[in-house]
Amino acid sequence: MRKLMGLICIGLMTLPAICQSASKYEVATIMGVEPHQATGDGATHDASYEVSVKVGGTIYVVLYTPPLGDTDAVKYAAGRELLVLVGEKTITYNDILGQSRDATILRRKPAVQAKQPK
Repeated sequence: MRKLMGLICIGLMTLPAICQSASKYEVATIMGVEPHQATGDGATHDASYEVSVKVGGTIYVVLYTPPLGDTDAVKYAAGRELLVLVGEKTITYNDILGQSRDATILRRKPAVQAKQPK
């Protein structure tokens, strides 16, 4: 009886690992940051940036709008690494407070690999 209860407890402890979603966060490197050009409709917009992020063999350019009061930090973010979840139309990342945020993917292109010298 004791062995049976032990097996049931072990089975219940492994259940959450089996039921987890298949989301896979990957390491991304910020390659560059440029100011986003306004649409020209005359409306005032918050400052936003086009951030190039390399994930695996692909470079994604995403539209990033910083939260209020944090407009300068992204300008100096090139070279920084972070964990991201790449979706079909957005890239999800966690901010400094651990809150999930989404950035819209504007375009994507394959990353060019530098040739190794012989």
